[in-house]
Amino acid sequence: MNYDCIVIGAGLAGLVATTEIAASGRKVLLLDQEPEQSMGGQAWWSFGGLFLVDTPEQRRMGIKDTRDLAWQDWLGTAAFDREDEDYWGRKWAEAYIDFAAGEKRAWLRSLGIKFFPIVGWAERGGYLADGHGNSVPRFHIVWGTGPGLVAPFIQKVKEYMKNGFITFLPRHRVDELITKNGAVIGVSGSKLKEAMIERGEDSNREVIDEFEYYADTILVSSGGIGANFDLIRKNWPERLGRPPKQMLSGVPKHVDGRMLAITEKIGGRTVNRDRMWHYTEGIKNWNPIWSHHGIRILPGPSSLWFDALGRRLPVPYLPGFDTLGTMETILKTGYDYSWFILTEKIIEKEFALSGSEQNPDLTGKSIKKVLSRILPGPPGPVKAFMDKGEDFIIANNLEDLINRMNQLTGAHLLNVKDIERQIQARDREIENKFTKDLHITAIRGHRKYRGDKLIRVAPPHKILDPKHGPLIGVRLHILSRKTLGGLQTDLSCRVLNKNGMPISGLFAAGEVAGFGGGGIHGYRSLEGTFLGNCLFTGRVAGQAIIDCLKS
Repeated sequence: MNYDCIVIGAGLAGLVATTEIAASGRKVLLLDQEPEQSMGGQAWWSFGGLFLVDTPEQRRMGIKDTRDLAWQDWLGTAAFDREDEDYWGRKWAEAYIDFAAGEKRAWLRSLGIKFFPIVGWAERGGYLADGHGNSVPRFHIVWGTGPGLVAPFIQKVKEYMKNGFITFLPRHRVDELITKNGAVIGVSGSKLKEAMIERGEDSNREVIDEFEYYADTILVSSGGIGANFDLIRKNWPERLGRPPKQMLSGVPKHVDGRMLAITEKIGGRTVNRDRMWHYTEGIKNWNPIWSHHGIRILPGPSSLWFDALGRRLPVPYLPGFDTLGTMETILKTGYDYSWFILTEKIIEKEFALSGSEQNPDLTGKSIKKVLSRILPGPPGPVKAFMDKGEDFIIANNLEDLINRMNQLTGAHLLNVKDIERQIQARDREIENKFTKDLHITAIRGHRKYRGDKLIRVAPPHKILDPKHGPLIGVRLHILSRKTLGGLQTDLSCRVLNKNGMPISGLFAAGEVAGFGGGGIHGYRSLEGTFLGNCLFTGRVAGQAIIDCLKS
């Protein structure tokens, strides 16, 4: 069969592009190394948060947002400083801000995608107005989380498969891009043995056959390097300290970054290799699905954050403020982990867990279950980690808590009296409405936003007051997740070579392209921008390929 386009990778960006191309009457071959049940890739596992600007949801919550404010926040966060490598990333960023403040929401709504009414406030920064962070809440949670976001595109793919416009071949791993006279004209690779596994589980890499297919255009949408610890450490930037010896993986094992090297082999250019986005609030999954499976805590602001030596992290490295700055602070201690110390009063309101499977109420679109979050006690998935997770310690007094935290690591680095002194100093600041502790100021500021006060931030209270207990200690690991650099592309998603010229017939979208241009985020993310840029780049790539096929 003759194909107009071959799409490598059936994640969100690949699905969006594939459906765009098929809608124009063109024939698409969609390849993925994983089984059919993994269609949707990492997006399926996500919390479904999307960065949107000046929406009805924001306005109903009293949030005043503008395109210019969002662009100010993006520039302060990205901190673009590489004239060559950042050139296209910056152009993609401006185009994405226009999309997020313009047609993005209406387009998603036309696909049947709806949003949870309370807008979240991620990555608050904690610096000056033109620095890192979101000035206002912009994190819109898809009703149905990740599965709800990918569902319309999976449905479209299946419909086009029935009509003969899309051929989907799972367990087909691309090993080489075929070129002729400087143009990419096809792919070759290995057909892998069938894997009867659940979504996300590690699949075999047993080769049973080979394949070779040709098309007028090729789209690489194969994702990043999040599960490839060796590649993460190889590219780790010195500015963040030494790479962690121990990490958890926030993505399935197949997120291996293979297509980056394969594309480089035929002349594609990868930029911003040292920019990546990992999390500092990872906990070991008590019920793992893939290797080294970790879950990220989405914390409210009230937990006290200590390094491995028992020193409270400085401002602005508070829960939910600056992921990368906190990463640097933690790793420069010489240890791979840190600690939260909090009360049950805090955990029952402020702990959420990232991932579709950890939020059955939102994923299952159950209003009744969502409303149960306001009831006393931690949410069910959080309670399961408290009961079964090895990183959670619960005690009725601080001495017992610290002793058991020391037993967990075996390092005995924490001093009870020193930690008690720090907590008591903080607790004294709670006694009146004035304070010099910027952490307490931040907590009180959070509660001025109606959404946080309703469901996200516990009333300020003394940590050592028994009536708010018991006390809880949580060991936090580094959790791998996103690749911020990638294949450099122009605004038509065409992959560029080392001379900055497009490689004929070759396009890239999603994480493998640094979410646009080889680095749309610069150094940091505003959150909700990974899924959003998979949607955006997939859509742009599909339209660009259609235009290319017409010419």
